[in-house]
Amino acid sequence: QVQVVESGGGSVQAGDPLRLSCTISGGTTRWYTVAWFRQAPGKDHEFVSAVSWNKDATYYGESVKGRFTISKDGSTTVHLQMNSLKPEDTAVYYCAADRTIVEVTSKDKYNNWGQGTQVTVSS
Repeated sequence: QVQVVESGGGSVQAGDPLRLSCTISGGTTRWYTVAWFRQAPGKDHEFVSAVSWNKDATYYGESVKGRFTISKDGSTTVHLQMNSLKPEDTAVYYCAADRTIVEVTSKDKYNNWGQGTQVTVSS
């Protein structure tokens, strides 16, 4: 059974950096796509970023391009480095993973989700 665990959330000031981590266990990540989504209060899940493990391809939502960087670390961990954080980045950040995702920005394509980690950015 695949387990997804996020870590690294917290409260920061606008302009500060923060790094989130996502660890995958119970599955072979070689064929996985691992993504980050976020959900602000009263809003739908928003696609943030994804990495396709075997293609080594990365994807970003428009609102985070140039500020966030997704990377793989070994065979089980994905990091999301978030720089120049803004108050509008405040949300619960979720990591999701599944095999061979084509529509990487669609949350409905992922069956394995973490519990989420809160990121709060103050102005």
